[in-house]
Amino acid sequence: MKARKIMAASLTTAALCMAGFGMSAIAEEGAAASIDFEDGLFGFVGIDKTVNSAGDDSTLELAEYNGSQALKVTSQGKAMYVGLQANALLGEDISKVSTVEMTIGTENPDGTFGAVSGRIYAYVGEDNTQDYDEWSVYLESANPKTAVYAVPEDQTLTADSYMVISLEVDTQKDKGATPAILYIDDIAFKDADGNVLAVDTSAEYVAASAGSDRSNLYAISNAVEFAGCACSGDGWAQNGFDMPQEIIDALVPGSVVEISYKSENGDMWLVMPDAAAGWMRVGQGDADGSGSDAAFVNNTKTTAQITYEQIAAVCGDDVSTWGARMQCEASGAWEVFSVKVGTGAKALGIADAVEFAGFACSGDGWAQNGFDMPQEIIDALVPGSAVEVTYKSENNDIWLVMPDAAAGWMRVGQGNADGSGSDSAVMDGSKAYITYEQIAAVCGDDVSTWGARMQCEASGTWEVYAVKVGKATEFQPLKNLVEFPGFACSADGWAQGGYSMPQEIIDALVPGSVVEISYKSETGDLWVVMNEAEAGWMRVGQGNADGSGSDAAAYNGSVCQVTYEQIAALCGEDVSTWGSTMQCESSGAWEVYSVVVGQTPAEEA
Repeated sequence: MKARKIMAASLTTAALCMAGFGMSAIAEEGAAASIDFEDGLFGFVGIDKTVNSAGDDSTLELAEYNGSQALKVTSQGKAMYVGLQANALLGEDISKVSTVEMTIGTENPDGTFGAVSGRIYAYVGEDNTQDYDEWSVYLESANPKTAVYAVPEDQTLTADSYMVISLEVDTQKDKGATPAILYIDDIAFKDADGNVLAVDTSAEYVAASAGSDRSNLYAISNAVEFAGCACSGDGWAQNGFDMPQEIIDALVPGSVVEISYKSENGDMWLVMPDAAAGWMRVGQGDADGSGSDAAFVNNTKTTAQITYEQIAAVCGDDVSTWGARMQCEASGAWEVFSVKVGTGAKALGIADAVEFAGFACSGDGWAQNGFDMPQEIIDALVPGSAVEVTYKSENNDIWLVMPDAAAGWMRVGQGNADGSGSDSAVMDGSKAYITYEQIAAVCGDDVSTWGARMQCEASGTWEVYAVKVGKATEFQPLKNLVEFPGFACSADGWAQGGYSMPQEIIDALVPGSVVEISYKSETGDLWVVMNEAEAGWMRVGQGNADGSGSDAAAYNGSVCQVTYEQIAALCGEDVSTWGSTMQCESSGAWEVYSVVVGQTPAEEA
């Protein structure tokens, strides 16, 4: 049976579906491929961030390879993910695809050969479920090699289907060599009879949504939208608008300005041009050589946050002296899509989770649905725990309803969705967290009085896929990230993999810092192993995965954070005694894409 990862994917429906683009469904008789790149067109491919938000920002171009023109993908040092706009290429014929074949080859700039492998991902069926087949080039004599993806027999590609070609394991890079170059050629979409399907190579790549990347960021509640704040500029050019009163009123201690953007260099910050203290940049970090405080930016560099406290540090605590205008700026050409101000809180996750078996349901806006709580869920609802709801909803919100509580029918975590200004769940559009303390605040501390039933509700049409209860863990917002270069590895459960720490990582490991790992694992967990520490071989952050009941890292299946303090508790305060190597490990098969060390807000104080 072929390997498969089952995961709901949030993908943008391509605007360029190209249905009925007026060509024969079958390519010219005898055609070996749907795409051979000889026409010079490759606008239907792009860099993908859905499979791994910390993937490589590779460069794409056409080049001669193996006697013909091919797509050349040059790595910047990380695993590579190339999106292929299959729906726009094939239009209404997308449903006829049975297999996708392509030639994949590699070369190393220094002339050496090393084994490489990756996957061909596809999103199949009405729910865009992620599926994949693996490819590899292990022998120099079999380079290039034909790779094949087969659509599962019980599925089809749809008008929303999208494909990704990855290079995820590079043995020479792992030994310190320059990353391999990937070549892709002769892509053939074939129907069930083996006929090569024709495509429209003038189709354009539309980047799929990677979902809500909240890495390194504060969770935002009770957000106020800065209406109409959409603008753009060249590098080091400012643009923005006068702040409406509702934004001025929202700028209070503990608030956060959140900017949705894209920029040429990935950075973004604020400019307060009319402040009484003078023309001020806020959150630019060292982009201008000033070494100033930095904004919090997510891994995909699509969201930036600047706190009230960061603005106040340069403009003063009195908002009335900040001036009327708020502008944005970046070090390269940039565009801002929206700005909002809300109350900031640390993002949540859970450890040692207990599954609420069978909790899958849906409802219309303001309609409730749910189930009676099994005993293991009731037992897990203790101080310090949280309920995790995996969901989607029309308005991105979700909360709990406890309909049978002795205190009465209770909504918990709806924020201001019903106009009550209540406490808000921590949510990002795909997962929401409601703490024991939030439920207890309205239902009382005695869980036996909460009633037998737990329900979900949202302000728009919603669907819940899973509910869990576990120990609440906080994810730290991070800035001034220092990347551990080349940290990409994988292993089976309870096997370790890692690298010697470069000096810049050792220097970044100071009190208040956090090791953040971008990963996936079979069981969802991950932690750090310090295998050369003077105090002994140490697991850090494994929680109860090995039965030790140790302190747990904060993790959510894609991001893991291990604090300096967690490492120091086992290895000692002196980083020079921690050994030269940092490794990762999980209780199931795992893969790590990148590691960074970041600075938390607490470290500023």
